[in-house]
Amino acid sequence: MFDFKKEYKEFYMPKNKPEIVNVPKANYIAVRGQGDPNEAGGAYQQAIGILYSVAYTLKMSYKTDHKIEGFYEYVVPPLEGFWWQDDIDGADHPDKSAFRWISVIRLPEFVTKEDLDWAVDTASRKKMDCSPAEFLTVEEGLCVQIMHLGAFDDEPATVALMDAFLEQNGYANDFSENRLHHEIYMSDARKVAPEKWKTVIRHPIKKR
Repeated sequence: MFDFKKEYKEFYMPKNKPEIVNVPKANYIAVRGQGDPNEAGGAYQQAIGILYSVAYTLKMSYKTDHKIEGFYEYVVPPLEGFWWQDDIDGADHPDKSAFRWISVIRLPEFVTKEDLDWAVDTASRKKMDCSPAEFLTVEEGLCVQIMHLGAFDDEPATVALMDAFLEQNGYANDFSENRLHHEIYMSDARKVAPEKWKTVIRHPIKKR
């Protein structure tokens, strides 16, 4: 069973100190939105429900009449998110209502936009309205990343480590509307205590 976390350890299991990576192009199921991710039943929680409905419809597609060319069985990759706030580089954690986000789950290379459209349609009929889900291709390129241990509200200290590392090594952050603060959630927040959460934090960079 193909598992992205094991096959691409360098992108999912970084050390808890900053490192530079070149991230190739990848395709995702994506849902865009804004607002506080912690709001019960809010837009972010709904987006996650949509992503998993579509992701598992694709994963189980081989048991349906919809045959995907080149399909092999795989583990659904972890939830990820691209985050920003208007007029701020990076993220201002206390003001969660101002967050804009693209919540994503990575797709295996064999899934096309047509396959995703089929899954959205199928999941919408069987589970919930999944029409906000879209096919998104992202090429992150040159980035700095680190494994953050602990609650999301403690991220600024980890980001400060990343910024200091860039300063020492001749790089600078390179945020833009296409290059965003990226998080990969390696822990199930419903089952693990916040102090043990593992989150990959990744920032776009450039040579200074």
